[in-house]
Amino acid sequence: MADFLDAITQSNNVSEHTDHVSSGSISNEIAIGVSHITKVYKLYDRNRDRLKEALHIGRNIHCREHYALDDVSFDVYKGETVGIIGTNGSGKSTILKIITGVLSQTAGELNISGRISALLELGAGFNMEFTGIENIYLNGTMLGFSEKEIDERLESILEFADIGDFVYQKVKTYSSGMFVRLAFAVAINIDPEILIVDEALSVGDVFFQNKCYRKFEDFKKQGKTILFVSHDLGSISKYCDRVILLEKGHKIGEGEPKEIIDMYKKVLVGQLDSTVDTEKSQKLHTGAMWKDSMQLNPNVDGYGNGLAEFEDYCAYDNSGTITNTIIKGDEFTVKVKVRFFGDVSDPIFALSFKNMQGTEITGTNTMFEKITTGTPKAGDVYTVTFTQNMSLQGGEYLVSLGCVGYRNGNFTVYHRLYDVFNLTVISSKNTTGFYDMNSIVIVRSKEQENDVQK
Repeated sequence: MADFLDAITQSNNVSEHTDHVSSGSISNEIAIGVSHITKVYKLYDRNRDRLKEALHIGRNIHCREHYALDDVSFDVYKGETVGIIGTNGSGKSTILKIITGVLSQTAGELNISGRISALLELGAGFNMEFTGIENIYLNGTMLGFSEKEIDERLESILEFADIGDFVYQKVKTYSSGMFVRLAFAVAINIDPEILIVDEALSVGDVFFQNKCYRKFEDFKKQGKTILFVSHDLGSISKYCDRVILLEKGHKIGEGEPKEIIDMYKKVLVGQLDSTVDTEKSQKLHTGAMWKDSMQLNPNVDGYGNGLAEFEDYCAYDNSGTITNTIIKGDEFTVKVKVRFFGDVSDPIFALSFKNMQGTEITGTNTMFEKITTGTPKAGDVYTVTFTQNMSLQGGEYLVSLGCVGYRNGNFTVYHRLYDVFNLTVISSKNTTGFYDMNSIVIVRSKEQENDVQK
């Protein structure tokens, strides 16, 4: 793959890249050139102030300026797949709408080389009183195709949408699933030179999503230029050659996927600034609260008999950064601090993971691990660490903690916290089921196998 940006920019100091090494189907020709783009919205305290300004009435009209984008620059080369990530409100969708012509920029220059198909607001151009077939021709015409060109693509569109005879009914009778299937099929089958995608690959059921991703991969193999916005960091890692990180309208990073995803993880927990990052990493070794650097469940379910309490807890990655995001395959640690309010014999410390549907996926405890925990006294504080490799598939998981044991022969819950925080697992390769067996797969021809046996 091409050797892209080496330098990652921090805060507002955005460095421009000057070299782009061509490799494979990626060329040195720019498909999308974004130069110092700024988008400013005026915010008014009262609607009448907006009207007065539009009619040029009055002089002292008060408004505030909101910079959705502030001096953003980047290039996307032909044949390249570039991802854009960032928190909500960072400007991701705004820059895509400017590139596709839905919005106009306040300042800056935009240069496009190639025909664009945009998967932004699916079905935005559909007429609800028209049938599916009529909307296919309507949208195709809006995209600049002749009736003959649409005829040539009609079979592919209908096959991809797979909604049967409903295509001859008015779209206002469609379910939401059928609607997005048809809209996606129209947008994806017009053979664009540049594909703009904004979270559109998650439409429909799991089988249709799989079809969408296969089409996406076909586009990559054909050397299409793709600009891809998603909160699914696993897809960003898997498909993108280069990633751009936006935050509050500024471009704060650009480079290889893993590097920028690591940077984004710091943004999510407020650790982007190097000084702040150092201070928060030191929380693992000082008296500061670890959980203050985590995204926690505000409605955590906790109970127990009061003899123990989880005083602090966090997860941290293999670089020692407290985080809710772990790369699949990396080592990570869940660390807890438990305070005891009475004498307890051989407490059992437990950790478990659920998926978002509430199914318990995996977990362990000190009894399973054959660890003797002793007899803590009232006032004692124990620190427990669970360190393991992340083998779960990419996705969202909920972490639960437990401190239990046997008291007077009866099983007793001292303190238990259900779904106390989430962990996002980022994966560039998912297998079947909940976890990856990390299989080593070798395929040889008969001749190769004979050579090995010799």
